[in-house]
Amino acid sequence: MRVTVDGKFFRLGEKKFYAKGVSYGPFAPDAQGETFALREQTARDFAQIRELDANVIRVYHVPPHWFLDLAIEHGLRVLVDIPWNKHLCFLDSGKLRAEAREAVRLAVQACARHPAVFAFSVVNEIAPDVVRWSGAKAVASFIDELVAEAKRIDPDCLCTFTNFPPTEFLRPQSLDFLCFNVYLHQRQPFKNYLARLQMIADAKPLMLGEFGIDSGREGEALKCEILSWQIETAFRGGLAGTVVFSYTDDWWRGGQPVEDWTMGLTTRERQHKDSFRAVQKMFRQAPYFPLERYPKVSVVVATYEGGRTLRACLDSLERLNYPDYEVILVDDGSTDDTTRIALAHPKMRFYRHPQNLGLSVARNTGIAAATGEIVAFTDSDCRADEDWLYYVVSDLLDSDFSGIGGHNLPPPEDSSVAAAVLVSPGGPAHVMLTDRQAEHVPGCNMAFYKWALEDIHYFDPIFRTAGDDVDLCWRLQQRGCKIGFSPAGFVWHYRRSTIPAYLKQQSGYGQSEALLVQKHPENFSALGGSIWHGRIYSPSKYGIIMRPPIIYHGRFGNGMFQTLYTSQPAGLLSFFSSLEYHVLVTLPLLVLSSTFHWLLPLAIASLGLSFVVCVAAAVQAEFPKNKRRWWSRPMVALLFFLQPVVRGWARYQGQLVSSANNSPASETLDSVNLRGGYESLQEVRYWGRQAVDRISFVSSILESLDEQEWPNQSDIGWSEYDVRVFGNRWTYLQLTTVAEDYPKGAQMIRCRLRTKWSLQAKAAFWGALGFELLVCGIVGKWLPWLWLLLLTIPLFAWFLAREKRNQQSLMVVFLDEVAKRWGLIKVASSDDGEKLKPATGS
Repeated sequence: MRVTVDGKFFRLGEKKFYAKGVSYGPFAPDAQGETFALREQTARDFAQIRELDANVIRVYHVPPHWFLDLAIEHGLRVLVDIPWNKHLCFLDSGKLRAEAREAVRLAVQACARHPAVFAFSVVNEIAPDVVRWSGAKAVASFIDELVAEAKRIDPDCLCTFTNFPPTEFLRPQSLDFLCFNVYLHQRQPFKNYLARLQMIADAKPLMLGEFGIDSGREGEALKCEILSWQIETAFRGGLAGTVVFSYTDDWWRGGQPVEDWTMGLTTRERQHKDSFRAVQKMFRQAPYFPLERYPKVSVVVATYEGGRTLRACLDSLERLNYPDYEVILVDDGSTDDTTRIALAHPKMRFYRHPQNLGLSVARNTGIAAATGEIVAFTDSDCRADEDWLYYVVSDLLDSDFSGIGGHNLPPPEDSSVAAAVLVSPGGPAHVMLTDRQAEHVPGCNMAFYKWALEDIHYFDPIFRTAGDDVDLCWRLQQRGCKIGFSPAGFVWHYRRSTIPAYLKQQSGYGQSEALLVQKHPENFSALGGSIWHGRIYSPSKYGIIMRPPIIYHGRFGNGMFQTLYTSQPAGLLSFFSSLEYHVLVTLPLLVLSSTFHWLLPLAIASLGLSFVVCVAAAVQAEFPKNKRRWWSRPMVALLFFLQPVVRGWARYQGQLVSSANNSPASETLDSVNLRGGYESLQEVRYWGRQAVDRISFVSSILESLDEQEWPNQSDIGWSEYDVRVFGNRWTYLQLTTVAEDYPKGAQMIRCRLRTKWSLQAKAAFWGALGFELLVCGIVGKWLPWLWLLLLTIPLFAWFLAREKRNQQSLMVVFLDEVAKRWGLIKVASSDDGEKLKPATGS
């Protein structure tokens, strides 16, 4: 039985395998040049290593077969470093490259799929100046070649490259897990760096290949202390394993014994040091170090027609490694076998809506029923890792976060179509502001303190199928809350396995974006695309990478921590595949080219540009090798073309429907008189003998708008206005206030009323203009009188102007009533404070 990768961790059979290891050797070479101890000494060493509760040894040369047999007898797995001349500029020499490939091939062949082999490290610590000389991309590609060579011999073996901070920027793509040697002896920098490495590792397991302390230089007491908190910090941070350097002070390097370093847990004579017992204590507790407390967690699963995957979801939630939790399943009016599956899980609490009320309402039902201090959410198309809650709660308690999220990984059994969907645009992704703090976490894996959910009144029920998690994260952050990210607290998330199902999902996302645009306009661009302040972590390249990454090497390439700064994908190029581009550029060119034939090449070029952008995105997509098919990239290119159209159409459709449903206030005689007059309604002014608090005045406006059920949206800090008020389907109004102070405490409150065309008005106006121009251009030469149709455009513009004035008149009457309650006096917009002094006694 061999160790395999399982999400962010390893697995050996049915159980997780957490690597707890020590480095072993190399020792004085024997007559045959072997750098391993004699068999009898090795057996004694292995028995002593097992006393540590270790299960992995790392060796720096390819072990003989008897060594592997002995390791498996003692319950040990071996991380095999493959030595070759990596200290030379190997990419400059075809001979050196061939020797490296041969070394990897012979090493993997020699181990002959032995079950004791944990993994192969195809190279250990390439010098940063060698990498800078040859180029980071070329070196990373060669490492991938070495991994491919190992997989050619043994397709099931695990492969890694043991990196270290000076070449942190190296990013080979084919590694099974990331392995780093890290020597940091201060607790917080060590913890911070592990968080950074977790972001680099992303969805792959991360382990420490080496860390240790010199007894001679630091002292054994300090060594015990540092090793203890390093092991605990590593496992609490969600690492899949650690390797302490080293087992013994007896080791050789460069053909000579190392005399001036005493890094071992035992002496050269194999006598236990105090650090042996310190590591033994930590390894026996690892990986589940006790939390400071175990708050009760309520896991809420909202489902609608989710019977296909619900059983696997509930089964996984019954096996969570956490002492105090409950599972609440809310069936949002399903008609499939959800109820039957739920009843087969009696430990869970089950609630059923008689009809479909939407995702937010279902989740709110779960929150209301929750008895836990923390409320966690996942979906019925997810399977939770057994340690999901342990890591999520651990990271939440060890922070000032109000909520937290984690990875949602594709399960290994997912289909090849689902793998293509995974790297296509629009999937659930987390957005990171720092290595720990998130701007957004997907709804399929998130947890919040219940008080935080209560503080913002739960999920907004207007989000029926999606967008509820985005809205919730934004509202929490607007209240000053922070959201964290737990790299080890992950769930398996099944992707859509057909193109129609994927496009239906994207259509739902587009509808939710229409609602989000109204609630959070500051987070959307003029074209409706979301604006994120953090970095998006997603398997999908949402734009095209145009610039190569930049590496900070330090002066003369000697930096200790050499960081890769990757450029963000060029989102501007995504505009060429957007619905707006097709409607505003490509479609008009294609239509006009039927009359003006010289436009046809331009129209074809415009359409071709969209296809080029989609093909480039598909070429950059990274597929799991076992899910890659000949049709995978063409399918991804197709989805990159269809997704913006489907999602954009749904977004605009939702915005048009929402603007058509706005309910303005009822007209009055005053508003009719104002509308029919000639006085400007751009501004109204109110005079007060005593100063009033402008913020309180605006708050009373909002309260009155809500009382009259007049749709509105208040500023949350990003807008140039105080409140946006929705009128009829054609207009909306932006209200801005300012307070002017005058002598003796008097004050003028000025209210500016700017009206704007709604999306529906813009679509109707420009659509009508485009249609009339098209008709006139095609048949105008035969029916010249058709050009008179264009006279309807200024008439329509006049109509829209009247609707804007109508909106202003209604708002002026409304503001008059609010001002009256505050004891304010309406004055003409032309009046200023100087003219009002006599009338007010100022």
